[in-house]
Formats: sequence, C-alpha cells, structure tokens
Amino acid sequence: MLSYWLLFGSAFLAATIFPFYSEILLVTLLTQGKSVWMVWLFATTGNSLGAVVNWVLGRYLLYFQDHRWFPFKAKQLSGAQRCFQRYGVWSLLFAWLPIGGDALTFIAGIMRVNFWAFFILTAIGKGLRYWFVILIAQGVFQ
Repeated sequence: MLSYWLLFGSAFLAATIFPFYSEILLVTLLTQGKSVWMVWLFATTGNSLGAVVNWVLGRYLLYFQDHRWFPFKAKQLSGAQRCFQRYGVWSLLFAWLPIGGDALTFIAGIMRVNFWAFFILTAIGKGLRYWFVILIAQGVFQ
C-alpha cells in the first residue's frame, strides 16, 4: 500500500509548480505487478489534487506577483490568460500537458473558474493521460 501512496505523492508534486515526474514510478509499479486500477486511481487523484493547489494559489496569491519568488512572470501570466480566455474552461482538459498545464490550473484560479467545473475537467484530462501512459507501459513491458 505504501507504493500507491508514494505514487500519489509524486503525482501530487508533479501537478504543482515543483518540477517532478510521476510517470517513472507509475511504470515501475506496473512492472512490479501492482493493480492497474489502483495505480491509475492513486496517480489521477494525486495529480488532480495537486492541480487544486495551483488553483488556490492563483485564486488567493496573485497579489504577490511582483515578488521575485513568484513562480510565473507577468509575460507568462498574460499569455496564459489570453489563451484561457480564447479557449475557455474546456482548456482545462489539457491541464495534464507538461508545458503550460500547471499554468492553466493557476490561471483558472486567477480567472475564478468555478471549483467543481475546474476539478472535474482537470481530473478527466489527467485521468485520460494516466490511462494512456498505462496502456503504453503495458504494451511496451508485457
């Protein structure tokens, strides 16, 4: 059970502004014969809840944007806001992307997207991504 929680933690961190990858641990657990459904559930849940951290940061910490430690620069924020306004809430289905996905979840908080709409769309996208990774891993390692 510990290995599933480690996957949850790595997926959670991977969804935040910290550079972290959960796919390596996910594939490792699959090659060790762990339950596909449990691996998918823990990875998806952890990654989705990690995205919530970004949403909260965007919603409540934007007034710190002028500080050096703030994770996104003004140019990045304005570009992400333009993209989000262009494609709307449905762009959250792509929050799993390695480049720009974290910014999308952060921008959703800034734009005050309804939490449940945010969470459901983000979780769907992240769940599909992990399922795709699992399918690839099973094809390659079995």
